Amino acid sequence: MFRKTTGTILCPSCGRLTSAEASQCLVCGRRNPGMWGFAAPLRAVFGRGSFTNVVTVACIALYILSLALDPRAAVSARGFDAFSPSNYALDALGAAGAVPWMQGRWWTIFTGIYLHGGVLHILFNVLWIRQLGPAVEELFGPARLVVIFTVSGAVGFLVSNWVGHPFTIGASGAVFGLLGAIVAFGKKRGGTFGAMVLRQYGYMALLMFLLSFFIRAVNNAAHAGGFVGGLLAGLLMSLAEHRRETSLDWVLAVACITVTLAGFALSLWSTFVG
Repeated sequence: MFRKTTGTILCPSCGRLTSAEASQCLVCGRRNPGMWGFAAPLRAVFGRGSFTNVVTVACIALYILSLALDPRAAVSARGFDAFSPSNYALDALGAAGAVPWMQGRWWTIFTGIYLHGGVLHILFNVLWIRQLGPAVEELFGPARLVVIFTVSGAVGFLVSNWVGHPFTIGASGAVFGLLGAIVAFGKKRGGTFGAMVLRQYGYMALLMFLLSFFIRAVNNAAHAGGFVGGLLAGLLMSLAEHRRETSLDWVLAVACITVTLAGFALSLWSTFVG
């Protein structure tokens, strides 16, 4: 009922009117602008609110839910650990780590991105996401931002699992991935502007990585893995100024969102039903 396979639509690339049945956009030449009838709903989803806002709301909502699942443990902590979700609550929602990975909970490399262990933890990560997310979206496009954020966060947790961190959470690996994607932009863009971006954000990533060694309970393996994941994704994906997003970019973005939502469903099912 949501598909539109006939009539006119707005092309996902150029935003001009074209035919939903056309093999390519009549204005910009994009192939399959109707995207098998799903162009309109996808454009509505990505157009009404940026992915940065979606991530912000998701992180805050899941943090509140993690406190609600075990409120006694959340209010019993003091100092920097005040209002910290219990391990039980985080594990129920899909915390990542070598232990869940060995138990076959593969989806935690996606769900763990959106979980946080305290007020300062979520505050700093959300602030960085809101700073870097719009920049990556402008350089690569909204669908590619979804892919870069998800892939870099997942790669960060894969590296963390390989190193042996038993239990870990947070979007910091994905944040480093956003930095890696901007560094990739500077490398691919070239010229004076590209060199400036490469130098500025490269130094920023290095400084953040070095400073993290002086902060308690920081998962530097996830940071390094996330940066590499974002860098490689940025090098492989086209820049927005060179090529508009293709149907494949949108399909990959939807796949990232779908697997993440499915991961949360699997976590809740395995905890409370399975």
